Amino acid sequence: MTGSIGEAWARIAALAASARPDGTAPGSIRPLFAADPDRFARWSWSADGLLLDLSKTSLSDVVLAALLELVRAVDLEGRRAAMVAGEAVNATEGRAVLHMALRAPRDAGYRVAPMRAGEAAGGDASAEVHATLDRMRAFAEAVHAGTIRTAEGGRFTDVLNIGIGGSDLGPAMVARALWTPASPMRAHYLANVDAHAWEEIRTRLDPARTLVLVASKTFTTQETMTNAALARAWLSAAVGEKHVGAHLAALSTNMAATAAFGIPSERVFPFRDWVGGRFSLWSSIGLSLALALGWDGFARLLAGAHAMDRHFLAAPPERNLPVLLALAEVWHVNGLRLPARAVLPYDERLARLPAHLQQVEMESLGKRVTLAGGPVGGATGPVVFGEPGTNAQHSFMQHIHQGTMPVPCDIILVARPDHAHADSHRKLLANGLAQAEALMRGKDADQARAEMQAAGMAEAEIALLLPHRVFPGDRPSATILLPRLDAFTLGQLVALYEHKVFCLGALWGINAFDQWGVELGKQLAGAILPELEARAPRAGAHDGSTEGLMQAVLAAQRGG
Repeated sequence: MTGSIGEAWARIAALAASARPDGTAPGSIRPLFAADPDRFARWSWSADGLLLDLSKTSLSDVVLAALLELVRAVDLEGRRAAMVAGEAVNATEGRAVLHMALRAPRDAGYRVAPMRAGEAAGGDASAEVHATLDRMRAFAEAVHAGTIRTAEGGRFTDVLNIGIGGSDLGPAMVARALWTPASPMRAHYLANVDAHAWEEIRTRLDPARTLVLVASKTFTTQETMTNAALARAWLSAAVGEKHVGAHLAALSTNMAATAAFGIPSERVFPFRDWVGGRFSLWSSIGLSLALALGWDGFARLLAGAHAMDRHFLAAPPERNLPVLLALAEVWHVNGLRLPARAVLPYDERLARLPAHLQQVEMESLGKRVTLAGGPVGGATGPVVFGEPGTNAQHSFMQHIHQGTMPVPCDIILVARPDHAHADSHRKLLANGLAQAEALMRGKDADQARAEMQAAGMAEAEIALLLPHRVFPGDRPSATILLPRLDAFTLGQLVALYEHKVFCLGALWGINAFDQWGVELGKQLAGAILPELEARAPRAGAHDGSTEGLMQAVLAAQRGG
């Protein structure tokens, strides 16, 4: 790195490597609270009711100033403007990145910029988006009204979405979070090519009442099309081959392939190449949500995301929630060299949020070269994992509290539940708040000793147990508080993380919108499959381990 960008990175590295002027460690948190009783007020920010608290991190005024220097050095705001203008910010694929257009008003005016000098603009993205949304709305409302009926003339009760990656994780997460018994349809999601998944899910469905959505932009995705073939055969057996089309719809751009599959053209809902898969739940990929939740619910989801978009585009960096969340990650990953982050939603409805964020973040930020093609100068995306609280407390939280490597946590709280069990919710919130406090405060040897003495333990036993009961503390966490979990606030939350990813891509100088690393395994699987079908691995075609494993698989199959 050269110039001001290199200087900004050097400043961050120097702050992370040296004690603060008061002698405290750069990663310590407790001294910051001791020095500033108003730290929470100064290190928490809100946008349309969503609260972000970074006070329980080791960010300080001087560290934030250095991080904001990096924001200016990489021209984050200019890169954001290029994205909004429809420029090909996904440079390796020559594509615009316009998922914000998917949830913007009809008159927002998003356009795809010319990809090369002398070319015409790629079209009115906002007009395309709303043409598709209008068709989705009409379709969903017709299904709910019974205008669109099953082959037998009845009403659809269930929708099965068949897709993988971005065509599955986002919609499945939202449906899990927002569906209630009052919702108009039940949603189910099939992704894994492992037919055990299909065998399990079909037992919960009546083919005569199930609408199947096949979600694949190219309509060639191996896992999706394999599962789609299983579902089609199931439908055909139940309603008859000539009626299968009544139970099918597609989220795709390949009209020839969808027609060959038996899906009428009016039931094919496209999305453009400027919609990345992991950012696509707002597009036609969200049709399962419009069907399961009702159009108003889907529209509120879009509205919440758009509210976060407005905040991201308007707020200055020092008060911009996605920017600040990204800067905290830079400090943890590059400054303090912490390679992982846990996502802990204290709401069972958000059980699938960590899985969705794994794709949004790790597929986006797991890059080893810069946009220019050179090696990155430091670590990029951390490993993201998570589990709902309080489950996590009885699983991996031991590692986070007392392991050798601190793991920053995102703790997500919902103030008001959608049930009447106030005691349960108070206990849930108490646990979430306590985990963040415990990670920061820890427990020193004096405190642990005093507790054991108060319990009447003998000194010999205290000496034996004392090292095991000490918590180092100073372990960082960010807390995100939603007033309640509904379509609007969930839209805000997901868009917050999407924009964080954009910011990190800009700060690290990488392309956050391609995913070439997904392709190699697919290519090799395409070579291995014919050999398994023929039950004859080609000698010398693979490394010794792969060939040996193929032979072992085939031997086990013969033995069974």
